[in-house]
Amino acid sequence: MINVENDVALEVLDWGGTGRPLVLLAGKGFTAHVFDQFAPTLITKYHVYAITRRGYGNSSVPPTTDANYSADRLGDDVLAVVEQLKLVRPVLVGHSIAGEELSSIGIRAPDRVAGLVYLDAGYAYSFYDAGTGDLTIDYNTLRQQLDRFTALVPMKERKELLADIVATLPRFQKDLAPYQARFAAAPDSAPAPEDTAANRVDVAIFRGEQKFGGVKCPILALYADPHSFGVQFKDHPEALKAAQDKDQSETSAQADAFSRGNPQAVVVRIPNADHFIFESNGTETRKALDGFINTLPQ
Repeated sequence: MINVENDVALEVLDWGGTGRPLVLLAGKGFTAHVFDQFAPTLITKYHVYAITRRGYGNSSVPPTTDANYSADRLGDDVLAVVEQLKLVRPVLVGHSIAGEELSSIGIRAPDRVAGLVYLDAGYAYSFYDAGTGDLTIDYNTLRQQLDRFTALVPMKERKELLADIVATLPRFQKDLAPYQARFAAAPDSAPAPEDTAANRVDVAIFRGEQKFGGVKCPILALYADPHSFGVQFKDHPEALKAAQDKDQSETSAQADAFSRGNPQAVVVRIPNADHFIFESNGTETRKALDGFINTLPQ
C-alpha cells in the first residue's frame, strides 16, 4: 500500500523482474490483479508493477466528488506511486479507461516517463476528436461551463462563457441523437442502476473524464479493430456483420484521429481482438510492446 494523498493509499503489486520498470494500469472496475496472467510473461525483460486505482479493490475509496476522481487526479496518483517507488522514467501501460491517466501524464509530466502504451485505451477519454465528439466529454464540458456561468464572475468572463456554451450545445445535441433512439426502444419498466459504492465510483470517474489532445512523449497504441463479439451473434450472421462494420468504422475513425493528434505514435490494429487485448492476443501485444520499448532511449 502506497500513500498518494492524505488518507488515500493505493494497492501496488510488484512481480519483480529485471530491466526497465513497467507500470501496468487497469481499466475501469478492475484491480491490478487483472494482469495476474499477463504480468509474469514480461518479467524476463522488465521489472513489472501494477496499480489498483483509487475506488477499487484494496485501494482507498475517497468520497465520490469530481475532484477526487478527475483524470488529472488519477494521473497524479500514478505519478505519486512512481515517485515513492523511485522509478526512473518507467513505461506506463494502460488498459481501457486508464488511457486517461496516460494522456494526463503525457501532457503534464512527459519527462517523468519513457513512453506510454495504450492497450485498447486510445478512445475519447484519452484523445478527444472534435470532429466526432463524445457524449461524456461534451457533457462534462457543458456542465463545467454552466457551473462557471452561474458563479460570481466578472461580465467579461460571463460573456466568454456564454459564447463557449453556445458553441458546445450543438455538439452535445448531436451526441444525444443515438441515445435518444436507444432509450426509445428500452421499456419504461427497466430498473435504475443499483446504488452501490462501486457504481458511485464508476459515475465519478465518468464525471472526471477530461478533454485531452496530443501528448508529448513516445506512444504505442494498440486497437482491437474491429473488436471480437465472441458468441454474441453466433446464430445471426447478418447482425454480426452489421455490428462488426459499425465497430470497425467507429474504432478506425478514432484510431485515425489519435494518430493525427499524436504523430509520434506507433498505432497497431489487431483485427477481431477482444477488448482485453493483452489476454486474447497476448503474443501480439508482447511483440508490439517489446518492439516499441527497444526504440526508447535508456
